[in-house]
Amino acid sequence: MPFRPGASLLLSLLFLAAVCGLSTFLDRSSASARISAANDKITQGQLRILDSGGKPGGLCPLKNTDVKAEVSGFLARVTLTQEFHNPMGEKIEAVYLFPLPQRSAVDQLTMDVGGRVIRGEIKRREEAQRLFAQARTEGRVAALLDQERPNLFTQAVTNIMPGASVKVTISYIETLPYEDGVYEFTFPMVVGPRYIPGKTKPDDEPDDGKQATAGTDQVPDAARITPPRMPDEMRPGHDVSLEVAIDTGVPLEQITSELHEIEVDRDGNHQAVVRLKEKDTIPDRDFTLRFGVGGMQIADAVLAHRGERGGYFTLMLQPPNRAGAQDVTPKELVFVLDTSGSMSGLPIETAKRVMRLALDGLYEHDTFNLITFAGDTQILFDKPVPATKENLRKADQLLEGKRGGGGTEMMKAIRAALADTDTQDHIRIVCFLTDGEVGNDLEIINEVQRHPKARVFSFGIGNSVNRFLLDKMAEQGRGEAEYVFLNRGDQKDTEAAADAARRFYERVRSPLLTDISVDWNGLPVEDVYPKRPPDLFSARPLFITGRYTGAASGVMRLRGKAAGADFLREINVDLPESEERHASLASLWARTRIDDLMAQDYRGLQAGNMRKDVKEEITRLGLDYRLMTQFTSFIAVDEVVTAPGEAPQRIEVPVAAPNGTTMIPANGRNYAVMVTSSAATINTESGEASATIEDRRLDELPLNMRQPTELAKLAPGAAPT
Repeated sequence: MPFRPGASLLLSLLFLAAVCGLSTFLDRSSASARISAANDKITQGQLRILDSGGKPGGLCPLKNTDVKAEVSGFLARVTLTQEFHNPMGEKIEAVYLFPLPQRSAVDQLTMDVGGRVIRGEIKRREEAQRLFAQARTEGRVAALLDQERPNLFTQAVTNIMPGASVKVTISYIETLPYEDGVYEFTFPMVVGPRYIPGKTKPDDEPDDGKQATAGTDQVPDAARITPPRMPDEMRPGHDVSLEVAIDTGVPLEQITSELHEIEVDRDGNHQAVVRLKEKDTIPDRDFTLRFGVGGMQIADAVLAHRGERGGYFTLMLQPPNRAGAQDVTPKELVFVLDTSGSMSGLPIETAKRVMRLALDGLYEHDTFNLITFAGDTQILFDKPVPATKENLRKADQLLEGKRGGGGTEMMKAIRAALADTDTQDHIRIVCFLTDGEVGNDLEIINEVQRHPKARVFSFGIGNSVNRFLLDKMAEQGRGEAEYVFLNRGDQKDTEAAADAARRFYERVRSPLLTDISVDWNGLPVEDVYPKRPPDLFSARPLFITGRYTGAASGVMRLRGKAAGADFLREINVDLPESEERHASLASLWARTRIDDLMAQDYRGLQAGNMRKDVKEEITRLGLDYRLMTQFTSFIAVDEVVTAPGEAPQRIEVPVAAPNGTTMIPANGRNYAVMVTSSAATINTESGEASATIEDRRLDELPLNMRQPTELAKLAPGAAPT
């Protein structure tokens, strides 16, 4: 089509071709609006509020998230402060969906309004929302914290006056994973885009003002777990600062972070303070910190607390050392690969690398199958087949042709991998490679529960995956979860894939301890979790938490199978009459019990109609122990009326796409625009030239072996990743 480009046509065409790796996400309702928003001049370091048409408005109300963690042994107390500021000329209500660790017990909230500190109260969710709505109407500043999933929370702050700031501080406690002498602390920073399966409900109403995603028959609360997205060309307007104070009590060895540059200040040989090197870190990937403990074998540990509410204890039991030769008896393994849009680019290439290495580790007398899923499911063989060279070649051929695209219909793949295990007389090992970014995560966990003759091992591929889903799939499937990061350099990524495949077979063929049972030998304990201890596949401890009714000392016995032989360990346990220390053990026990109750009706929880008795017990625990749950919320209301008059303008904080991803799958499609000139020269007299515009999938672009995320850095205003 002819056009008059002016003097800069050639430069414009060359620039567009250079950044062809940039993607434009075509949302169902606002494709053109997003394109026009990307063209507005917005300086890096700022984020503007998008209006209903996708046009930039005022600055983002969330200025900063400050995270401070104190780590002592295997316990961490974490405090995060979110500062909201109103840059507009009218009062606003800021709403922010953010992640927390799936094991966290959130037990404190305070709100700071102009120096006035209001302590949050825990209420039934409906009551907290009623009080929040009342405060909004009365013109009072209020903060409401809701839990959408165990790892997803919504913070709302209403009646923030023009130019004013409000700080909300949240605190939680968690236990840290430990393996082979190394502790791991993880703080998630971004909510990944979740695919919402199912049919839109015809009577779906706006959910508290959220219009982005309608609820479906499979995910009724879709709007509450789908935050607005940043345009691809812009960085978040808020930053994250983070500090972790470590006191292990034993010599500290190497301290490393997988995805961030850090500064480490050591104080003696067992204390250190770790900070992010960049003060204005972009919240687009999980922060993961690993620290060794002097190569020492951490001993079995018993912590106890007894106060007005009774006695609580937590045991950390170490597994035996790996011993004996690998189990070479034939195994049946089914590998399931997520090929949906959110896995496009580096994630799927990394997943394919891990899967190829896993396939290479099969013995010829093992049997296997390969399943891929996106919008539909593809099964390579009718049933598991021997791992012959020819069958492995067919599997490799199937993998070679897979690219990320389409939805994430994960349930179909789950059923295809597990359904026929119920009638088998042997155990099937199922390995899932995915980012887990789906809205029906609770129902998927419920489906895994229904097939006890399978062992499920999950591999999270990416820098900000749905750890709640992946951990629970492995927990309910009595396997283990593994996480593989991206964008750390070709050599590191290759080594990470190889290590993940090696550990998988090490766990499958040489588990450390199976068929575990605990004999309390008359000790006065009750409400002990987990009710059925999991098998231990790697050098990770077994955590047991419970209550005790009276002071006692005795020996508990841990039994199981190690390398095919009977295993017995006796552990001395002292349960004191009075112990003021370790008061957080009560919260940890209550959080663990809530997890166990949730597991009794994941399907009902997903559908919004959980069993009444289970819901009431979860609610009671939340109220009694001041804990966030699906049915209890924190509410803080200022006594001073500062914003009378009309209702505030509701502003949702947009979030960035996770680092390492190249497209957003939320029921949309990802395209790049190719612009090429069909004329060798431009007619300087007429100023006319012809151009061809075509669209292509991002993974079809001629990137010359470069990652799309690398090309994206060439664009003005693009955030470095």
